[in-house]
Amino acid sequence: MKRSVLGVLLVLTFAIAVAAAPTLTFTFSDVKANKTALETDTYAVNNAGTIVGDYVDSASVQHGMILAGKKLTTINDKTCEAISGTGGISFFGVNSAGTAVGWCTNSKTGLDQGLEYSKGKITVINYPKSNGTQLSGINDKGEIVGLYLDSTNATHGFSLIGKKYTSISVKGDTNTVAWGVNNAGQITVYATNSAGDYDSFLLTGTKFKNIDNPKAKGGVGTIVHTPAPTSGDIDGTYYNSAGTEMGWLLHKGKYYDVVDPGGTTRADGLNDKSELVGRYGSGEFGGTGFKATYK
Repeated sequence: MKRSVLGVLLVLTFAIAVAAAPTLTFTFSDVKANKTALETDTYAVNNAGTIVGDYVDSASVQHGMILAGKKLTTINDKTCEAISGTGGISFFGVNSAGTAVGWCTNSKTGLDQGLEYSKGKITVINYPKSNGTQLSGINDKGEIVGLYLDSTNATHGFSLIGKKYTSISVKGDTNTVAWGVNNAGQITVYATNSAGDYDSFLLTGTKFKNIDNPKAKGGVGTIVHTPAPTSGDIDGTYYNSAGTEMGWLLHKGKYYDVVDPGGTTRADGLNDKSELVGRYGSGEFGGTGFKATYK
């Protein structure tokens, strides 16, 4: 059977288009709270470019951080236990209004407590009757997600919409964490399966859609972090076959590695402006925050 010249040209054109499929280019820059910070942890970024997280000062004490350009707002609270090292107050999520959510260890109870910071005021938010609460995500509607410990100290995710708390658990798995929430109310969730590895999902209503980076090999699995407010992009972390921690970005249905030139990388926060934040290095004063843009 003869093949037409036009057909051959179409096949060749398609093959060239596939081979030349564009890849994302990432540009990295370090983020440091101030000149004397021993470590800066960047966990979230909103559409205005405001970054939240924490930093460790020259006396080895951790503080909450909101970084708008070069303007640093240091956040502490009298209910939080002052802890040397990287175990103090931190913020994991921020929305377009600049409201940040996170957690610290209560100085009296010794339990983790959720924190919301807005316009200079801190509000403590705890899942009812829990043995500890951490807030990790907030969208532009003010909907909040995080985790809590029940009376047996088992970990569950949860959402808070208005005044209504809803517990989130992955059937068959343990240690469920709800990390981020976009403006459509979709929640990123990860949990531990029976093999001890991580399973990750995008929760829409009551339906869990699996998120599985194909490069995640050698155990551990895929850890999902933040969904962008409206773009549909999602980021997270996985471990490759060598056991190296790698950041990832899910963009238009394709997974991309996010690896800072400085070394071992974790991708945490994401906005609609093709910007993400995370950390590289070993942590405990060896870690460095970064911001990456992609196009």
